[in-house]
Amino acid sequence: MSYLETRVKSTPTGLRKVLFLNWPLVLLLTSVAGVGFLMLYSVAGGSFIPWAEPQMKRFALGMTGMFMVAMVPIWFWRNMAAVAYGMSILLLISVEFFGAVGMGAQRWIDLGFMRLQPSELMKITLVMFLAAYYDWLPAKRNSRPFWVLIPVLIILLPTFLVLRQPDLGTSILLLTAGGAMMFLAGVHWAYFAAVIAAGVGLVSAVFESRGTDWQLLKDYQYRRIDTFLDPSTDPLGAGYHITQSKIALGSGGWTGRGFMQGTQSRLNFLPEKHTDFIFTTLAEEFGFVGGISLLGLYTLIILFCIATALSCRDRFSSLMTLGVAVTFFLFFAVNMSMVMGLAPVVGVPLPMVSYGGSAMLVLMGAFGLVQSAHIHRPR
Repeated sequence: MSYLETRVKSTPTGLRKVLFLNWPLVLLLTSVAGVGFLMLYSVAGGSFIPWAEPQMKRFALGMTGMFMVAMVPIWFWRNMAAVAYGMSILLLISVEFFGAVGMGAQRWIDLGFMRLQPSELMKITLVMFLAAYYDWLPAKRNSRPFWVLIPVLIILLPTFLVLRQPDLGTSILLLTAGGAMMFLAGVHWAYFAAVIAAGVGLVSAVFESRGTDWQLLKDYQYRRIDTFLDPSTDPLGAGYHITQSKIALGSGGWTGRGFMQGTQSRLNFLPEKHTDFIFTTLAEEFGFVGGISLLGLYTLIILFCIATALSCRDRFSSLMTLGVAVTFFLFFAVNMSMVMGLAPVVGVPLPMVSYGGSAMLVLMGAFGLVQSAHIHRPR
């Protein structure tokens, strides 16, 4: 009997699938989303409108989607990985021609009832496709140049399309998550050493190209770099965001000012307080204790994903679950680093907390894949 036949015969049915769900993970996701609802209520001045109520509806929809994805056997999602990746590429291309413009970037497709951001979907479909690729590829071929080139092209194509929008933050996440997938699959370390060396050269080229005809980044992206290096150079302009963010973080102290007592957010000193900089609102109102508590919830989510990956016996489920964990980690690590001045401001939302439909629904779908791997693993 083949392995696939064994998987099909051992697949739980009906109520057993619900019982086999990773319920602690469901509770953790609900807790993090609850923190988001609380903060969106606070930044709106004690009102569910305009942010908390829509976010609650999206979470309910996302949770329903997660359960639906979880009920489908994991081998089905493996077979659909290439299709999902191809559809995401087509959506990214369609953004070039039909995308809606917002805040100086063309990143969304207006569906009427919501604005879909295909780059968010690509973060997960890229992980799925790479996991399926390395599940298909014999392990002994992982580090051969030809078989390394294929996943590199798989990663670079969506990265290039997202960078054109422009969306530097998501491009960096795609590159990093794709590289992590290759590393987890067992690609030889020498390739990564070469990439790091090339990255150092690229950074040098980025700075050298500034002000020339072959400038590699947009002017606003260079301003973000300047702001990151020294926010005080333009405290009322490009440095305003990070300066106010640091003030809010510092004013929270150990236990914070109290719920809905944050002056930076309530008096509108803090820009994008409901999206990219929502963590600073949390830190101002609940202090270091609140911030580290949220970080603890995030850490537990990653640990449960790793536990699921270790318990899976097939390569696709393990790699895909670890890829979702890496992507989730990059989300909150980049956002928290950004608002604390440890990384440039690149517009990465805080997962499950920042206001936003596409990111919320895609992440819930990704955890649906993790739940599917957990439910359908051989017992």
